[in-house]
Amino acid sequence: MIISFDIGGSAIKGGIARSENDITPLDRYPTPTDDFAAFVGVLRKIIDEAGEKPKRLSFSIAGVVDPDTQRLTCANIPCIHGRNFAADIEAELGIPVLVANDADCFAMAEAGLGAGRGHRIVLGVILGTGVGGGVIANGRLINEAGGFAGEWGHGPIVALRAGHPPVEIPHYACGCGQKGCVDSVGGARGMERLHKTLHDIDLSSREIIDDWLRGEEKATRTIDVYIDLVASPLALTINITGATIVPVAGGLSNVEPLLLELDKAVRERILRKFDRRVVVRSECRVEPGLIGAALLGLRADAE
Repeated sequence: MIISFDIGGSAIKGGIARSENDITPLDRYPTPTDDFAAFVGVLRKIIDEAGEKPKRLSFSIAGVVDPDTQRLTCANIPCIHGRNFAADIEAELGIPVLVANDADCFAMAEAGLGAGRGHRIVLGVILGTGVGGGVIANGRLINEAGGFAGEWGHGPIVALRAGHPPVEIPHYACGCGQKGCVDSVGGARGMERLHKTLHDIDLSSREIIDDWLRGEEKATRTIDVYIDLVASPLALTINITGATIVPVAGGLSNVEPLLLELDKAVRERILRKFDRRVVVRSECRVEPGLIGAALLGLRADAE
């Protein structure tokens, strides 16, 4: 038995995993963001709730482990930011620890139990507030040692002209410090930014999508530009990784017509041609972080 954790800025969630078909969520607790001892105390409480000592602890965290130093970047939880998280937690609790990024855990969940089953290479994509991703190859997370592989949302790659007919689009500043990243246009905030640029109107992504679905002209133009901007870097990522399926999670994944348009545009741009959808809605809609962390931990425990 292992215990998996999904660590977020507001809550810590735990689960018991005995096999990939036997993963049981436990209670959730508020995340102590500024007190490491209290943070460890919550982990102890969840472990005690399980009723037996696990062989391993496996974590999904909204952060990135440096593959060289094994130090964690997790800005929204200061008490663990900059730590060698795995070593520090193992020292506190005396149980082997595995840690992975939450997008990587989502990709693992989809590869093992979701839309990616039966595919050798799975590119999991997040289209939420921003953009993220992870890659699974032959059932293994390629970021097992940490790192940024699969993060297609960052890098100065977005086109400066997009849409039909083309319109000039500025390279927006991104939270990573660069300009022109997919993250700056591809998530919900990016869609809102595009709408403001194109029409000088402030609307939420939900309002833009609702207007688009009923055929409103300005929203239709925004979605046309959005799809054009996002499809090309996603197609390039598929070409580079060789992914044959792209499960999508995050708030925008709930808009099936948007995914259909994105899939159509992506398949027109990729080298390998498919007569089926490649970009699809994720299937692990409940606790993908817990599930992915559990699968990673179970695999490690079996090796």
